Amino acid sequence: MNRIKEVLDEKGIKQTWLAEKLGKSYNMVNGYVQNRQQPRLEILFDIAKILGVDPKELLKSDGAEK
Repeated sequence: MNRIKEVLDEKGIKQTWLAEKLGKSYNMVNGYVQNRQQPRLEILFDIAKILGVDPKELLKSDGAEK
């Protein structure tokens, strides 16, 4: 599971803008945002860079802190 939707909402960024910046289709990005599919690690890092966040911020914790 990822937090891409939450981060987009927090920053007021639309999925269409992110899709354009990533060079991916809206449907692909929407799949990531809706957690229907997970981006490859490289894509997750690209998304983090575009959004200006640490990649860890895009990942949901299972609640167990180490």
